[in-house]
Parts: sequence; C-alpha cells; structure tokens
Amino acid sequence: MTAPVLTVRAGARALQRIREQGLRPEDVHVIPGAAGGPKALGLSGLDKAVFGQWLPQAPQPRSLIGSSIGSWRFAAITSGDPVQQLARLADLYTEQQFSRKDSIADVTRKSVAFLEALLEGREENILNHPHYHLNILVVRSRGLLEHDSRGRLALGLMQVISANMVSRRHLGRYLERGLVHDSRRDLPLSELNDFTSHRISLNRDNLIPALLASASIPMVMSGVRDIPGAPDGVYRDGGLLDYHLDLPYQQPGVVLYPHFSDRVVPGWFDKSLPWRRANPQRLQDVVVIAPSREYLASLPDGKLPDRKDFERYMGHDQRRKTAWRIAVAESDRLGESFLSLVTSGRLADIAKPL
Repeated sequence: MTAPVLTVRAGARALQRIREQGLRPEDVHVIPGAAGGPKALGLSGLDKAVFGQWLPQAPQPRSLIGSSIGSWRFAAITSGDPVQQLARLADLYTEQQFSRKDSIADVTRKSVAFLEALLEGREENILNHPHYHLNILVVRSRGLLEHDSRGRLALGLMQVISANMVSRRHLGRYLERGLVHDSRRDLPLSELNDFTSHRISLNRDNLIPALLASASIPMVMSGVRDIPGAPDGVYRDGGLLDYHLDLPYQQPGVVLYPHFSDRVVPGWFDKSLPWRRANPQRLQDVVVIAPSREYLASLPDGKLPDRKDFERYMGHDQRRKTAWRIAVAESDRLGESFLSLVTSGRLADIAKPL
C-alpha cells in the first residue's frame, strides 16, 4: 500500500461538513498562511494546485490572512500568475545566501531586495485583485522590544519568553497585534480581545512596509518603524503573536489551511511548549492540509527546508540549494494528492479531528 502523502485535520464543524458533502472550491472563503520561513517552500506544489487549479474553478471573494512568510506567499499569489509567482518565490528564497559576518542591517537589505524582486512593481495587482483580499499580520513592539540594539532587544526577548511561560496573555505587555487589511471586504474574524489589536487599512503606501515588518524576526532583521496608517512604533514579525494563526474565524463555509504541520501552535514562543494548544472553538471550520510524516521522511534531511539550514549548510550553500530544490520539486506530489482527494471525494476518508 502506498504511504499517504498528505495529512488532513479538521475542526468539528468542518469535519462533519466534508463527511457529508466533501470539499468543493466554492466552500472556501478564508485561507490562512502561517509563519515558518523556508518551510513555505515545501508547500509550493500544494499552493500551486490550490491557487492555480482548484480555487479558480469557483471564483469568488476570499480573504487571505498571512503572518510572516505566509503573507509573502499570498503577496506572490495575488501579484500575478499564482503558479509562476510561487515558483519565483521558491527560487528567490533558495538563492539567498548569508555569512556569519552579515549584520542585522545586511539581512534587512537582502530581504528588501528579495521582496522587490518578487513583486517587481506589481503592488496594484495585489491591492485590486478581483477575488483575493490580502490581510497581513504584524506586531507592534513595546518596551525593550522597540529597540534594535542587540543588548536591549535580547533582554526584552528574555522578558517575553519568561512571561509567556507563565501565561500567553502576558505577551500583551510587550506586543500588540496589527492587522493590515484589505478594506474592500470585512475581516472574517470576530472581535479580537486577547491582545490589543489595531486594524489598519491596506494601501499603496503601507503594503511593502507591512510585508517587510511581518517577516522581521527580532535579532535577525531590523524592525520597521511607523508603518503608514498605523499607530507610531516599531513593527516586527507577525508570527511572534500569531505563529499558526489561532484566530476567531467567522465566515460562511470552510477555512482551508495549507500548512506545514498538522498542529496549530498559537505563538512563536509556544513552539517548545507542547501543552500550549490552539483553541478548538476558534478552529471549528478549519481544514488543515499538511505533509504526512511518511512524505517528510522521504525528503532531504527528512524534513521541510527551515531557517536552521542556513546554519547547517554554512559554507556549503550549493548543497543546501540542491536539498531545497528537491523539496520544492517533490512538493508537486502534495498538490497532485490534494486534487485527487477532493475530486474523488476521498478527502473525508482520511480526515481526522484537529
């Protein structure tokens, strides 16, 4: 028997729905995109199938909510032909190289160049896309996290980690959520009352700053100061608060979640806390589509590409690039499997509770 390529996990309502009527493109109104850096490359083939073939069968308004690389994936998808732009995203990310001598400013400059090369002046395509509405998650820094000096920032991160160990709600002393959203459509979320949250209308002036801020990892990249239209301050990676987007979704139909894991981790600081779980009430309509363990074991190094690869392959960039290109090419199998499951109706057979 062939090992499964995909794992499917669904919230309670979504699981009942797909068992009764399968999953159709017209059922999908919201797509989240998680933070996770190069892991997104390992979803390239799945994204191409979803956005290049399946969803276009039923064109309709859909909200894309992305954090960090998730927002860059969606910017690529909405900026032009999804298949071509996703391939470009994978190529640009794979070709990046860093050395131990690179400063925070160096990494920031390279990231700006990456984003400019990805979009190539297609901002209006994103802002005026007829079907997709981009929403970008960022965080507004408070206290020592407002500084980019390594000493202060490191001390601030230590405070955040300690506070989060006690309770996730304590993160509100250091971080505020920013939702830079396409105001042509209401956000598909109920009231956000877990943290101070700012809603900022997406426009030509703040698109690039918001995308850059959403991926600005502390100690790796500089924060982005004073995003146009947002409260003054320093903005950083949206994944710090919303790593896997455990959000109060409110929409008709299904939230389709192409994801690199079958687990939804609330925040970046919860990665090493197995007891910190997502709220099942928020995820009742979510369908997570993720690579299976068997599929991951077949990849180079037995996993998706990740940021640690830059360190693991330091001085051997060609080996890293080869491994990543294999992972990107293999991801076409994820897309083929997804299309087969939804068209045959077998998705419900392998779906398990989220």
